[in-house]
Order: sequence, then structure tokens, then C-alpha cells
Amino acid sequence: MSRPRILHLVDDATAGGVMRVLDYLVTSPELAEQADHRLRHVPRGSLRLGRLEADMIVSHLAVSWRTLPMLTLLRLLPPRARLIHVEHSYTEGFVAECVNRKGRFALLLRTAYRLFDRVVAVSKAQGAWLTRSGAVASARLSVIPSCVDLSAFRDLPARTGPIRTFGAIGRLDRQKGFDTLITAFRSVSRADLSLHIYGEGPEEARLRALAGDDARIVFKGLATDPREAFAAVDAVAMPSRWEAYGLVAIEARAANRALLLQAVDGLTDHTPLGVHTAQDCTTAAWAELITSVASNEAPAAQPAPGPVQQLETRFLDAWKALVTDARIGVSA
Repeated sequence: MSRPRILHLVDDATAGGVMRVLDYLVTSPELAEQADHRLRHVPRGSLRLGRLEADMIVSHLAVSWRTLPMLTLLRLLPPRARLIHVEHSYTEGFVAECVNRKGRFALLLRTAYRLFDRVVAVSKAQGAWLTRSGAVASARLSVIPSCVDLSAFRDLPARTGPIRTFGAIGRLDRQKGFDTLITAFRSVSRADLSLHIYGEGPEEARLRALAGDDARIVFKGLATDPREAFAAVDAVAMPSRWEAYGLVAIEARAANRALLLQAVDGLTDHTPLGVHTAQDCTTAAWAELITSVASNEAPAAQPAPGPVQQLETRFLDAWKALVTDARIGVSA
């Protein structure tokens, strides 16, 4: 009997977390033993999808009113294939921050998700919101926290001594909340601290203006090798306004870097890994958190070995189960 053919569709091949997760999926030797995973890029919203020969088609596509006709066509084209959608983007925080017509948006999600045999949430928090909001029935939802190969991060030299260098790693976009972080950091008067910002994006000019002439804040540009960014810092800050999961968090803990985060959406999934959480999303709360972490002269706590070591195994096992039976998902 031939191996199942799994076709992953993506409409945004920009380098980032989604593409790294997809690369892990399609190149994993463990998953290749069970099924043939392939990746295809399709133009966003295109109605020319060509031949989709697969036993299971996995959508990593954007959901919008503009792309709904394409998603409907996807449902109609391959009558034999199981159809799965992985929701990499939308969260409760996103709706609160970015959606004005919330009823219309809720209708979009319900309509789009009904086209699929199964919907995959990339964090427990996102999955709980999807079912609580009525976007998808719990019986048709799987929760598979995103993951990448973390071995290179585990191999980084362990940091020693007190925390002095904080890092912000990610796209320079309003979502990431780096404006809050920079403003908070500037209000901390300690001259022995520094903030390294890694990434590119539309907010760069604004963030540089917020940093002003504070020599402690350094913009490092895009880290083509993420390990270099983690190796250069003692702690990683994630003040995101919304976040479906946040790969940076698991990479930071695998590298044994302290992790400071905002308790929003999928970032709350990382609490078992050992994190420092801001009391709220204000600059005052983040200034207090930075000061508290830097004032603790002891090295950052080691990540809980069980949860960190199990991340890749749980991810791969969950995908194997999904291939075997689309009704099977993962729970904590």
C-alpha cells in the first residue's frame, strides 16, 4: 500500500514562522516514514489551482472574504481528499485589536471553517477561543502547537551571570508590541542594561524614533540565522498585542534564555516552560518587569526539561495522528 500523499498549500511564502513550521513538516524524516508531505505555493485568492493530487490537502492559506471563493473551490475540486485548515493567524487578541465589524468577521470564520473536514489551532489558547466564539465546533478542532527543530537552540552555550542584555526578535510590526518595550526600556535608568532589536518591518522608522538617542537600544537588523540573535542576549521579551503561538518563545527556552512575555493568546501556552509575565500591557508594567528580571543577580531559571524536550515529539506525533485519522487531535 502506498504512503498517503499530503499536500500543504500556502499563499504567503515570506520568510517567517509559518514557513519554518512548514519546512519542518515537509522535511521531517519521522513524518516521511508515514506519508509523503509536499508543499505548494498558490497565489492568494487564485481560482486556478491546477491538479491537486493528494489524499489530504492542508490549507495554510489566509482566510478572508477575498479568498473565500478560492477556499470554496478547494472544497469542490478534489472529492476524495480530506481537507484540513491550519489557522496560523487569527486570535482573540487580533479581533480585539484589529476588527471593527466583529459580527461580520465571526460570520467569515464560521463560513470558511465549515468548508474543511477539520481545523487545526496552533495553540491551546487559540483553540479555546475558536470553540468558545462559535467559529468551529470542538468535535472538528485539533490543537497542535507549532514547532520547529529546536536542537540548534539547545546546543547554544549556556548563559551565565545576571541578565543584562534583553532581546526583541521578530517582525517590526505593531502586533509585536516593540513600541511598548522600547518606551518601557527607556524609562529604566540603569546604564548597564541594553536592548537588542532583531528584525525588519513597517514599524522600523517609528521604533527608531521612539528609541531616540538612547545608546543602550541597538537595532541589529534581520537575523538570517536566529541562533545568532539568541546567542547574543540573556533574555528575550515578547510584549505582543496578539500572538497565535510564538515560536520565539520555545526557541528562547530551548536556548535557556529568560523569557518575558505578555499573557495574551497563545503566549499563555508557554507558562509551563518557565516565564516572567508582565502584569498588564502598559509600559509601566513592562518597565517593572525589566527591572525585576535584571535585579535578580542569579542566572535565569533552567527551563523545565520535560515540557521543552517534549515539544518536537508532541508536534510530530500529533501530525502523524492527524494523517492517520482527521478526527484525532491533541490535548494537554
